[in-house]
Amino acid sequence: MKQSLYMLPTLRDVPADAEISSHQLMLRAGMIRQTASGIYSYLPLGKRVLKKVEEIIREEMDNSSAQEVLMPAIQPAELWEESGRLADYGPELMRLKDRHERDFVLGATHEEVITSLVRDDIKSYKKLPVNLYQIQTKYRDERRPRFGVLRSREFIMKDAYSFDTSQEGLDESYQNMYNAYERIFSRCGLNYRAVEADSGAIGGTDTHEFMVLSEVGEDTIAYSDSSDFAANIEIAPVKGNYEKSGEALETLEKIETPNMKSIEELVSSLNVDAKQLIKSILFIVNEEPVLVLVRGDHEINDIKVSNLFDKATVELATAEETQNYMKCKVGYVGPIHVPDGVKVVADEAVEYVVNGICGANEVDFHYKNVNVERDFNVEQFADLRFIKEGDPSPCGNGTIQFAKGVEVGHVFKLGTKYSEALGATYLDENGKSQTMIMGCYGIGVSRTVAAVVEQCHDENGIVWPPSVAPFAIHLIAINVKNEEQKQLSDSLYDELKSNGFSVLYDDRNERAGVKFKDSDLVGLPIRIGVGKRASEGIVEVKIRKTGEMLEVEVDKLLTTLKEELQKLEN
Repeated sequence: MKQSLYMLPTLRDVPADAEISSHQLMLRAGMIRQTASGIYSYLPLGKRVLKKVEEIIREEMDNSSAQEVLMPAIQPAELWEESGRLADYGPELMRLKDRHERDFVLGATHEEVITSLVRDDIKSYKKLPVNLYQIQTKYRDERRPRFGVLRSREFIMKDAYSFDTSQEGLDESYQNMYNAYERIFSRCGLNYRAVEADSGAIGGTDTHEFMVLSEVGEDTIAYSDSSDFAANIEIAPVKGNYEKSGEALETLEKIETPNMKSIEELVSSLNVDAKQLIKSILFIVNEEPVLVLVRGDHEINDIKVSNLFDKATVELATAEETQNYMKCKVGYVGPIHVPDGVKVVADEAVEYVVNGICGANEVDFHYKNVNVERDFNVEQFADLRFIKEGDPSPCGNGTIQFAKGVEVGHVFKLGTKYSEALGATYLDENGKSQTMIMGCYGIGVSRTVAAVVEQCHDENGIVWPPSVAPFAIHLIAINVKNEEQKQLSDSLYDELKSNGFSVLYDDRNERAGVKFKDSDLVGLPIRIGVGKRASEGIVEVKIRKTGEMLEVEVDKLLTTLKEELQKLEN
């Protein structure tokens, strides 16, 4: 492609509203342009990268025996009513009516549509298992679109859905997709981790997120420094090595603590370790009050609280609700003399606190020398806290470290959540009706492109891995007014294309400095500069990733390019 004819509007200045590198560089390199908040157009360069990522995904999905389909973006709302998600999904689901006042939604995900398709067309166990996927635009009305295409309201996604006749079959389909995802993200040149995760609004169990390591990530990954354990901090289990001290139990005593509401204030004023404090927070769990206790140096994990109560709806009690149920203001709540009707649960670490300190359910007062069982009762101990850096790894090897990550893929074992709701059944070998067992598997295609840019750039611009680069070669005629340079550049352009190289040919009548800056910004793997030594049949080859410069004779250029690209791919 000749650059003089190519729509590649590069920008010198960093756009003011672009906060992170990938957003800045995708705008500056002429890959995307914003149409509305969280809605982007992909220009030719951006579209080529999307296509490269899609090709990798299709190859690996097809090699895994998945079959490509294309489902409608506009979905009847009654399908979502059948599954029970129409009301549950929340304001992120974009809703609309047609001219006949029938309700529709713009597809944020396609569990309902795919389940109805399979329900209507597959009736026998002989047609199972099956795995169907699509690459399509999705819509979610994000409250705060940000970071360019990393968190947008319209995005491109690959979603796949497996249907099996047994749990063992689902396990096999899940592992098959898990392995395919590892190959996809490795081929895209990404540094990623597959982490245990929470299923959220999708539902199901046994789910993993594929997280690209990046400081701009909105998720925190907890990983072992000595094994391959990794989990989203939201669900990472805690295996605490707790021990009770051997000190004697002291007499319970109420102490005055004026204006001391926070753990930090108590630690400072009472000169105690936060580990001696018992933090008591009231939650509303399925509309019922539950007092949750954790050690003062720990934080309550509301997802674990929800899971303790079978994925219940969990909300932090308001100040008004706390006053109503606990007869006390926030900051002084404690587990001693808890009013009837309030359930008390605690994190496992609380059981090991000796002579602790907790709220007295009275403003400006706390208890000290508090001990479990003697002074208050707990209905259930469980892992209810967030894991911390330095905690022992749940796998038994090493200690926990944290890293930020951007989610680019997610795999779920759905089970029968959707097939039961929508009646997706089949006849088994005995002619008996059975419910299909499902899995779903998503990749954010546009997110993956942004994640590559986020990881693969330097101060001058993008540094594309060859596998997803929009072009492999950037051929630059340094001075198009010089006849020898122009002729050699034209000749090389034709020769490179005929030998299967994808080439962006900068034939513009621009200064050399402008061309080189644009070349670094766009970041193609190899640049060929045709300059002053054109009359000698020598060109300058630059490797974008390393900055290495080579002077190469034209008759050896093809061999050199193949060798250098192979090095970059390995």
